[in-house]
Amino acid sequence: MKVFNVNNGSTISLALFSDVTNSKELLDSMQAGKLEPEVAFLNASLIPDVFPVLASAHKTLVAKSRESLTTRTLHSELVYNYSGSKHITESLKKCGISDSTTYILAARFNATPDEMKAVEKLINGKEIDLEELEQRANQAQIQKQYKISSVELGISSLADAITCRIAARDAL
Repeated sequence: MKVFNVNNGSTISLALFSDVTNSKELLDSMQAGKLEPEVAFLNASLIPDVFPVLASAHKTLVAKSRESLTTRTLHSELVYNYSGSKHITESLKKCGISDSTTYILAARFNATPDEMKAVEKLINGKEIDLEELEQRANQAQIQKQYKISSVELGISSLADAITCRIAARDAL
């Protein structure tokens, strides 16, 4: 687990898990609004680096400060912003977890150490270092999801291409 400063004293805590066996239960709890503590679960195979997640977190906190969240909760807004799409349901399905997801990035805003311990207890899997993101990212799936061409990758990184799409989504 690692904590990052995002915006005006706000933080986001990230924890990466592999070999997760209870993603269906996590998804059901999240959809029912019974997840305690509230947390965002992202499909980690679509995340090549933490930087695009931090960009999404910043965008989420700006929307909250303007009282203009697109989704119902701060944590679902994070998943929505990471997707780069303007379609909420599609965003949550593609970038969030599914019944069979085994590789998950858990994210919580302004989490206390006890809250992150509670998040760790929710997930039946092995916590691994965030440095694993790059090696485990599914490049083909990411390129398809974000429509990133090989020409663009010749001059940019996967993380930078995703971050550009996150930042520009509302302007396009």
